[in-house]
Amino acid sequence: MTEDEQNARHTEKMKKKKAAREKILATKTIEKGLIIVHTGKGKGKSTAAFGMAFRSIGHGHKVAVIQFVKGGWESGEKKLLERFPDLVTIKAMGEGFTWETQNRQKDTENAHKAWAAAKEAILDPDIRFVLLDELNIVLRYDYLPIEEVTRFLKEEKPEDTHVVITGRNAKDELIEIADLVTEMTLIKHPFRSGIKAQEGIEY
Repeated sequence: MTEDEQNARHTEKMKKKKAAREKILATKTIEKGLIIVHTGKGKGKSTAAFGMAFRSIGHGHKVAVIQFVKGGWESGEKKLLERFPDLVTIKAMGEGFTWETQNRQKDTENAHKAWAAAKEAILDPDIRFVLLDELNIVLRYDYLPIEEVTRFLKEEKPEDTHVVITGRNAKDELIEIADLVTEMTLIKHPFRSGIKAQEGIEY
């Protein structure tokens, strides 16, 4: 087959693909606020969620970030989000990971305070996007009842509000009600080679 024949064949193939794609897209007519879960052992769960937050800010939407665990970290995301005070509310309400605090009662109290702030943000009609960073961690340790969280998201979340939830070990009940679930798979991580957390990469 000549180069011209290959190009012509490719063009025809892409025309058919485009037509098929447009036919599929024409059936997608529902517009709604999504419940999104980022879970798994791989790196990038919060990073991807913050990327969505930055995308929302780029469109002029108001954003709220509630951090359930990482309150002790001064992250690059937090520094950047604080540059948009008219569009962003960020509350770091944890005191570090559970193995750092070693205080179940305090962790539970902080989780309940963060959940109260999360509900307030989700119900705020001016906020379009809410990131519940590491909520899966507090649910895993039963600091919050999963039934309360799923009921609220199903019954009280405004129709046009997006809620993104991050953290390992997402509970089955949460996965069931979510519209989009992504599992980050760990293949390699520099930590296993003795490389410490890098500024601008991990935080």
